[in-house]
Amino acid sequence: MTDIRVLIADDQAAVREGLALLLDTMSGVTVVGQAADGLEAAELAAELTPDVVLMDLNMPRADGIEATSRVLAENPEIRVVVLTTYEDDKSIVGALRAGALGYLTKAATRADIERAVKAAAAGQAILDPAVQRQLLAAATAAPAAQAAPAAGAAPARSVLEPPGDDLSPREADVLRLIAAGHSNREIAKKLFVGEATVKSHINRIFTKTGCRDRAQAVQYAFTHGYAEPAN
Repeated sequence: MTDIRVLIADDQAAVREGLALLLDTMSGVTVVGQAADGLEAAELAAELTPDVVLMDLNMPRADGIEATSRVLAENPEIRVVVLTTYEDDKSIVGALRAGALGYLTKAATRADIERAVKAAAAGQAILDPAVQRQLLAAATAAPAAQAAPAAGAAPARSVLEPPGDDLSPREADVLRLIAAGHSNREIAKKLFVGEATVKSHINRIFTKTGCRDRAQAVQYAFTHGYAEPAN
């Protein structure tokens, strides 16, 4: 089996080097490059085409959100996992909307990072429990923070509050399994249906919730009560 190829992007040399040493101890993982800022991350991602980019958010020239957008615009098959000190809802939502498939804080353990890298490489979303709780808190607070709309104007809607979904019970089951990090094949096995059926459910979930991808679906699941944060 081919190793998962990882690019590290962080503006602090000590952090990059520490992560490289850590990743090198993981079975099936190889570090292929290190970037000191967002633009370099995008350039190296285009050159090296890693499987996963571990992306910091606060970097010079281009922050991690912009870098994620650049990386995925050039190579949408690359998976981005954010690894940062920030866990505010603006950073989290910005990263997920840019296409990040995982979001960890730098309090993450070696096991957390290994699990996130391997899950992302397999196309599965991973969110730090603290991030999950932050999304839930932001979703709860968002309606109260909205200003009253002007006469005749459409009501304001938070970026964390997509329109009513009207998901069927089976679609809700699929969404919960997506939030738990399961692949389409795993969902099909758990629900005793074909992968084509799972894909149809996912397409309907995306249409009803306004999600563009699995990362946004995971965010939606946690902010709308379809999944609960890990303890």
